[in-house]
Amino acid sequence: MTDGDATRTADELHGDALALSYGRTRVVHEVSLHLRPGTVTALVGPNGSGKSTALRALARLHRIDAGSVHIDGADGRRDAASLSAKAFARTVAMLSQSRPHPSGLEVRDVVAYGRHPHRGRFSGVTDADREAIDRALGLTGLAEMGHRPVDQLSGGELQRVWLATALAQSTGILLLDEPTNHLDLRYQIETLDLVCDLADQGTAVGVVLHDLDHAASVADDVVLMCRGRVHAAGAPRDVLTGENLSAVYGFRIDTAVDDATGRVRVIPRGRHHERVRRSAALPA
Repeated sequence: MTDGDATRTADELHGDALALSYGRTRVVHEVSLHLRPGTVTALVGPNGSGKSTALRALARLHRIDAGSVHIDGADGRRDAASLSAKAFARTVAMLSQSRPHPSGLEVRDVVAYGRHPHRGRFSGVTDADREAIDRALGLTGLAEMGHRPVDQLSGGELQRVWLATALAQSTGILLLDEPTNHLDLRYQIETLDLVCDLADQGTAVGVVLHDLDHAASVADDVVLMCRGRVHAAGAPRDVLTGENLSAVYGFRIDTAVDDATGRVRVIPRGRHHERVRRSAALPA
């Protein structure tokens, strides 16, 4: 455990009645989000529903037209906008979809960027920094790749490097925008397992996911968005219903509960689903 982990408080992140725009076009309308310690909150919905924009607003990466973002913790209620960049980054970390492509650096050097909020202006790398970096590399399966040039990495490997960078910040609140993007099946599942592990350790996790089955497998709370508004919010079984999903996505979607896990399974009904069923019924 790093010093950052040891001093980390159980912080909650609130976005209240957020209104967000691109230029003159309002894209998010009075959306409220609450990320609680030890809880995974998944934001889901079609492309353009505003889920990534809402997450970016929580991370102070998108200007807020109306509403507020605040943090509740041991220090009381703090307006996120009032915190310095370093103080906010010691509390909230985010893995964004759009990131620079580093060049001329090794994996470990990139992950070390996550420790900047914990350093003084002229201080070097501390033992706590090294421990946090090692932990982040290990959690993301990069322990043996620390000295590889990032220029030689695949898209999926680079995705894991940026995830490790966010983990190295050692924050109590973690925001993830499509963390399984570009990853093969193994690392998709390992990343989802890691999300659950972090929540079990007390982290408040907010994650944007397109895969509804992934959301059902990891989320304690689901926020289903459509056209910049919250269509439904609550437990996965209450939100990921055929009625809600069909209304939001615009075509028939059925759901079922897996007897073995108790989790919701999402069953999209495309135009050819009957054809697949006929094929399955043909004799071998």
